[in-house]
Amino acid sequence: MRQHRIAAILCAAVLVLAAPGCGGDGDGGSGSSKQHVTVAVLPVVDAAALYIAQEQGYFAAEDLEVTLQPVAQSLAALPALKNGQLEVINGNYVTFLQAHQQGTLAMRIVADGAAVAPEFLQVLVPPGSPIKTVKDLAGKTVAVNILNNIQSLTLNAVLRANGVDPATIKYRAVQFSVMDKALAGGDVDAVHTAEPFGTVLKQKVQATQLLDAGQAPVTDLPVSGYISTADWVDKNPDTAAAFQRAITRAQNLANSDRKQVEKVLPSFAKVDAPTAAALDLPAYPSELEPARLQKLIDLMRQQGLLKADLDAASIIYHAGR
Repeated sequence: MRQHRIAAILCAAVLVLAAPGCGGDGDGGSGSSKQHVTVAVLPVVDAAALYIAQEQGYFAAEDLEVTLQPVAQSLAALPALKNGQLEVINGNYVTFLQAHQQGTLAMRIVADGAAVAPEFLQVLVPPGSPIKTVKDLAGKTVAVNILNNIQSLTLNAVLRANGVDPATIKYRAVQFSVMDKALAGGDVDAVHTAEPFGTVLKQKVQATQLLDAGQAPVTDLPVSGYISTADWVDKNPDTAAAFQRAITRAQNLANSDRKQVEKVLPSFAKVDAPTAAALDLPAYPSELEPARLQKLIDLMRQQGLLKADLDAASIIYHAGR
């Protein structure tokens, strides 16, 4: 069923990208001293390193000319990645791991993006809700942005750790942008959300936090990264390595100085400066660690989101190997 859903989305996806901004001719093949990389990017806090790298000149220092192409859904950019209209997608690991296993994409992760940190994921309820403890969620309807993806995956693990059977939860797909209406209108009993939407919901509808959904056992679980194809990294190893180095520098800065993250968020994440300062940010890992990614893969396997085992090391790009 999920394979048919992904295929349908790919067939329906239309992404218009400017061809001159793409760099699929191999390292040094464009006749220019700079290599061009186009990145499809979501308007979410996970992508902060991209904008930090642009602002700090990290891409320029690597002789890269990077074009950031905003998209509403990372999966919708997959056809453009496959046909060479772009080189990298900033995307949700769960979605692309499923696409990889289904044969839709031979993925390579060039750099890590974001990982679960305390309070980054939250379960919120409306003011005056009778739901007071995590055990009260049994039998209730909880909104998630996409069914059978990172939100239900992580929440199921947290619920189980807190003595709640995930099978008793009724998940309903509600886009982040309209979760406030669903919660205020009583369409759902609770919402599982991620920053910046959690902070925005608290401000808009006075939602209250029932649960830190970033707690153990999902703390530090990889959420998103910078994904390309095996074909592109094989043909463009120098460019892939340069992009990886630039993002690693930006991730390090994001982790050591949150002011740098706050500074760039209003430019792409649809939040103002005061809201950016109030957010509970994710972690921005600077190293691609197979063991951390394997933890995510194994959790997906346990919950049926992957149908076979997958070796994390086989899909991580390592410069020079």
